[in-house]
Amino acid sequence: MIRPSVGAGPFLATCALGFAGDNVPSGIWACPDPAQICAVAGGYGYLIDTSDPARWVQVAYRPVTNVTVVAEHALLVFAGFHSLLAWGRSGQIWETGRLSWDGLRITAIQGEMLLGLGWDMTTDRELEFSVNLKTGEHRGGGYLV
Repeated sequence: MIRPSVGAGPFLATCALGFAGDNVPSGIWACPDPAQICAVAGGYGYLIDTSDPARWVQVAYRPVTNVTVVAEHALLVFAGFHSLLAWGRSGQIWETGRLSWDGLRITAIQGEMLLGLGWDMTTDRELEFSVNLKTGEHRGGGYLV
């Protein structure tokens, strides 16, 4: 059960379903801002203020391909097909540049670094990338120009 913020009444959030199927996430996540919830429906992500549900934001990626909770940095990290976007207590913190031609995977969180793999079309293989969780600065990846 999800409880609204203290002093707020119950509400019904109706979110558009992005895509049907198991290839994109659907679910509810806690947000770094305890007054918000994150709802993802078929890869369409929504951040909803439980104290005023009329205040909400849709995540720019359509679809979101993965949601990673990084509690020690108070972040939700949303993956799209090409890049990552981090959401903190005050909203969007950073967005990476392109990390992959098509599809990326987060493989680990190590201290202040997020590690992953991005597909490179020119070699038809996945290449490693790293992203600083505080700044979004990144190195490597499978998108070579």
